Amino acid sequence: MFSNVNRGTAVGLWFAVMVGAAACGIFFGVEVTPSTGALLLAACVVPPAIMLFMWPGAPPATVAELLHAPDAADRRG
Repeated sequence: MFSNVNRGTAVGLWFAVMVGAAACGIFFGVEVTPSTGALLLAACVVPPAIMLFMWPGAPPATVAELLHAPDAADRRG
């Protein structure tokens, strides 16, 4: 289901959900104190930062790829 989601989409979706939750809280009368604001900011920033650092990148090169470049021509005569 989520196999074609990239980093940008996931982070954007996270920010949209957090902004929506904050807007609902303000709409329903939640008092936003400095500590609540700091908690909301941390909830908005920390998970996407961890997600960006931990998201899998390109797979590492195999030993065969390190020893024999895939684009090199065959040198046997």
